[in-house]
Amino acid sequence: MENIYAKRVCLLRKRMQEKGIDFYIVPTGDFHQSEYISDYFKSREYLTGFSGSAGTAVVSMEETCLWTDGRYFIQAEQELAGSGIILYKEGMEGVPRISEYIKNHAKQGICIGFDGRVLSAREGMQYQWIAEDCGGTISVEEDLVGELWEERPPFPHSEGFLLEETYAGKSTNAKLQEVREQMKQNQTELHVVSDVCDIAWLLNIRGRDIAHVPVILSHLLISMDGCTWYVSPQSLNEEIFEYLDKNQVTWKPYEDFYPDLKKINQMPILVDFQRINYQTRCLLGNRIMDKTNPETLLKAVKNSVEIENIRKAHVKDGIAVTKFMYWLKNSIGKEEITEWDAAEYMDRLRAEQEHFVDISFDTIAAYGPNAAMMHYAPTKENCAVLKPQGFLLVDSGGHYLEGSTDITRTFVLGTLTEEERQMYTAVLKGNLALANARFLSGCTGKNLDVLAREPLWKLGKDYRCGTGHGNGYLLNVHEGPNVFRWRSTAAKTEDTAFVPGMVTTDEPGVYEEGRYGIRIENELLCRESVANEYGQFLEFENLTYAPIDLDGICVEDLTDGEKQSLNEYHKMVYDKIAPYLSAEEQAWLKEYTRGV
Repeated sequence: MENIYAKRVCLLRKRMQEKGIDFYIVPTGDFHQSEYISDYFKSREYLTGFSGSAGTAVVSMEETCLWTDGRYFIQAEQELAGSGIILYKEGMEGVPRISEYIKNHAKQGICIGFDGRVLSAREGMQYQWIAEDCGGTISVEEDLVGELWEERPPFPHSEGFLLEETYAGKSTNAKLQEVREQMKQNQTELHVVSDVCDIAWLLNIRGRDIAHVPVILSHLLISMDGCTWYVSPQSLNEEIFEYLDKNQVTWKPYEDFYPDLKKINQMPILVDFQRINYQTRCLLGNRIMDKTNPETLLKAVKNSVEIENIRKAHVKDGIAVTKFMYWLKNSIGKEEITEWDAAEYMDRLRAEQEHFVDISFDTIAAYGPNAAMMHYAPTKENCAVLKPQGFLLVDSGGHYLEGSTDITRTFVLGTLTEEERQMYTAVLKGNLALANARFLSGCTGKNLDVLAREPLWKLGKDYRCGTGHGNGYLLNVHEGPNVFRWRSTAAKTEDTAFVPGMVTTDEPGVYEEGRYGIRIENELLCRESVANEYGQFLEFENLTYAPIDLDGICVEDLTDGEKQSLNEYHKMVYDKIAPYLSAEEQAWLKEYTRGV
């Protein structure tokens, strides 16, 4: 029986042949270069069957290939099985980049095709140059996969809601003033914004157009004396109309954006080629400054109101995670619990918290070998039954009016092997080392990443992803530009210097295919430390308040300093969370935050 994805690729090749296209690129993307996308835009998944949140398919007449990163190697191998699609593991030695692959296979007069709305300007221009070098062309006007997609999900149109200044800490007018100041410094007169998280932050408006990312699909044009928001009228209500009017923001229908770009007179324009799509780039003139969106750094550095709210959000989150751990430890081996049951229970506990908006991503509850897949998520029909042995990894988070959270705990369900205990302890040591770093202002994620990896590197182990990422305020939990990562990337975000007010995750791990996965994740707030003749030193405040399971630790492998650090962390957890628990839960938490 023919694989359904092989059949879809075959239909796409027929369309490519009709159009004279030699290579067709299908990224994971929407019109706004969002990391997570609505179902309407999941063309790559429809075509290949691979459901990870990152990956690009390239179809030629000879073969179909898919590139994805280390978070998804195991998952991609499983989901692509039987399709004939070749997996390229990004970042691995000897694996070509997509551009290199196309160059290596390109012939004179090549035609490269892609939907110009779902590929970033930077990527699109790269493929344009490859085609031109071969005397060829590009075809970007059509969505060929969309033309084949029967029963495609509808384009999202959710109603927006205001994030009051009590939570946002700054008005839209104040934010626009900051952006215009940077436009002036860059000698530009217009700023084109298509990043939906940047827009949500600027306008203090959230929505539900992408699952678990509270945004509205829209575009924004900012001039020195005006601001136009291109958005579906279905996303607006009377409260938003009044708010826009108060902040001198006009709105126009979403579909007017591209026609209006054609009308722009030649003027200096500030854009971010990584955050606008290729079609937008083609419609703008030549007086363009390609620079990281001002909003990217502005929203990454949380203001004092946001920081105080984020601490409150983490208390709520800590209550939910602690109650989950109490339930799990007291239920395992006594009743049947599946991964799906665990994820559902975690979600319910969060939903009970005041000002809860949504979970911040699909809860990962991965038992045993499933935890080796970094972004594994159970379904009701396909999930493992938990046993009183090994690990359960739970990576979860919540959106509250007070902010967004992201936490991972690896819970010990019963007997562990010596190797599992050793690896768990090494992950903990890495987490503590990074959390307790003191470093000079100007240090980047590239400078600090080794602190978290060193305990694992000493054991000859590593993990194929970064150590941490920025976190948005009631926005995407993967927010740049701040990251912990030693490996260089095209975006160069690992070279971003840490600034007080940035919130970044600290999540080292180890993943052994077919056996187990371990990750411990907290969120860290960058703040000022001492200043002296050497300069301004920075440090981190731990924002996450939930027990780290002591049952998996080889205490003898911890230094005195590490023991003290863990004990101080657990004292903070108990002090923050105990007042919200029952007497029985408090007694249990006292035991699980005891000194080691």
